[in-house]
Amino acid sequence: MQTPQLTYLHVRPDEELPPIGGLPPFLAVLVVDEVCEEMWRWDVSRWLAASNCRYVAAWGQYCEDWAESVDDANLEAFDYGEVPEERLIVTSSHEDEELEDAFWYARHRARHPVLQLSTTVILHIAQHGRKGELERLYLEA
Repeated sequence: MQTPQLTYLHVRPDEELPPIGGLPPFLAVLVVDEVCEEMWRWDVSRWLAASNCRYVAAWGQYCEDWAESVDDANLEAFDYGEVPEERLIVTSSHEDEELEDAFWYARHRARHPVLQLSTTVILHIAQHGRKGELERLYLEA
């Protein structure tokens, strides 16, 4: 299996979101270690929908809510009309799984219906980053 380009982004809840517009279409593994305000979750979801994110695998605190927010933000970006396949964001939530299993799914099973996603972004929402640990777990999955 070809190893995708891997990027780690650590964001604290309610913090300003970094620019990600320069990335090619990517798969985001959302690692949510902190409970976040609903409005900020919506801001993040809209930020992902406005980017080249094309798949979100959500794991952690309220991950089903995160996946649903991203789905809604993707629809909102197209005025709740038909979303072109190449702009579709596929979502999955991994609430009852170990993080290693969610990473395995993201590496080996997550697929977009029309795009080959060669870039993965670990979006870590937490007070304290764990870059080395999360990158290692992902690469070992």
